[in-house]
Amino acid sequence: MASSLASVLCIGALAVPMSTYTPQAYADTYSDLVNAQNSHAQSKQREAALREQLAGVNSDLADKIVELDDLNNNKIPAAQAKVQQANSDAAAAKSEADAAAERLKAAEKDKADLEAKIKQTGEDYDDAHAAVAQSARESMHGSDTSDVMSVMTGSKDTKDFIKSMQSRDALARNEANAASDAAVDLNTSMNRADRLKAIEKRVEQCKNDADQKSAAAQSAATQAQQEKSSLDKLRAAGESTRADLENQKSSLTTQAAQQAAQTVMLQSEIDAKNQQWAAEQAAAAAQVQEPEPQGTVEAPAAAAPQPSVPQQTQTPSQPAQTQRPSTPSQPSTPPTPVVTRPSTGGQGTSNGDYGNAYAAGQCTWWAYERRKQMGIGTPSYLGNGGQWWSTAPSYGLRVDHSPQVGAALSFLPGQEGASSPWGHVAVVEQVNGNSILISESNVAGLYTITYRTLYNPGRFWYVH
Repeated sequence: MASSLASVLCIGALAVPMSTYTPQAYADTYSDLVNAQNSHAQSKQREAALREQLAGVNSDLADKIVELDDLNNNKIPAAQAKVQQANSDAAAAKSEADAAAERLKAAEKDKADLEAKIKQTGEDYDDAHAAVAQSARESMHGSDTSDVMSVMTGSKDTKDFIKSMQSRDALARNEANAASDAAVDLNTSMNRADRLKAIEKRVEQCKNDADQKSAAAQSAATQAQQEKSSLDKLRAAGESTRADLENQKSSLTTQAAQQAAQTVMLQSEIDAKNQQWAAEQAAAAAQVQEPEPQGTVEAPAAAAPQPSVPQQTQTPSQPAQTQRPSTPSQPSTPPTPVVTRPSTGGQGTSNGDYGNAYAAGQCTWWAYERRKQMGIGTPSYLGNGGQWWSTAPSYGLRVDHSPQVGAALSFLPGQEGASSPWGHVAVVEQVNGNSILISESNVAGLYTITYRTLYNPGRFWYVH
């Protein structure tokens, strides 16, 4: 029956006004402004501390080191956040565009169906009368017909019954029309010519809505591409700057300058290797999703070889102690990490986990214990807290600037008050938008667990 048309003809757009998709805008609150000011102040403090380490270094070389540090800790994380938001906006816009396209498709089908009926029986054919008559033929038959008609409607014959039922049907439709304007356009009380005009009007509305949402989706996708392009340019600038520093680092004569340059270059290298790993994972996932013509599925690329297992030299009851540099003024340089594919699909790894081998009561000891409580494996020999971010990738652990509950936050030497020679490590307990809550040991003494809130969490390194 023609009343079914109302179920597919942009009814959603009638009940809820059509609107063109636009990315959601957020007003800056007082806390947003304060956090932005704090972030700017922290960046200035970080730059000042870095330049102090680079005292006496050629100004051009010092500027390159500071530039790479700014890329690592400010510009690239900010660009990553913009890419994530742009991708989210593009996905939402595409979803709305797809829904609008489906509504248009359904409306066009109903138009075609009605045109076919008009071609068969004409545009003046009374669908309502025919539907009620058919109902009478199917249900009102046999010797009791006249009695049923008389009881239900007071009709004396089938013709009177049909007229009475049409009146009742019209009354029911009028009541429904009061709740939905869409039914006024499409109910069967209208003749086919009028209904066709109503459907054509609805098709036009659906088409306009679909065109607007399609344009919005295209705009959002373009914005996402632009943000991604900006991020790629920043990363390319980081690669170029790091290559220049590699060629000039031999001119750094002081231990402090060498340590500063090495730390900044390692940060850049970790980011590059994490991106390479992410690209490999995406390629492997795409291979799994694309079936072979014969119906088979291509397996993902083989995982990179895992690092060799270190020799266990002590019994489990006597865990090995983490070796610290012989003199605090000359900390050991963290080894250059080699990123391998994780041995598990999520946080943590059993690779290199031989029990808590860290100095009891220290920050590293607590990070291992707390992650174990959360069901997250941690390698036993990641070094000092400030080295975890650089050594973890060699065990197959992901390292990035995205906080996650259970992740180990590896502070660089001097960052947020961390020890200059050894750095510090804590565990993320909560992620709250632009802030995180961490737990840590040995800030107030051995075995003393304390908590604090840190803002702008994207500037830190997290070991997952």
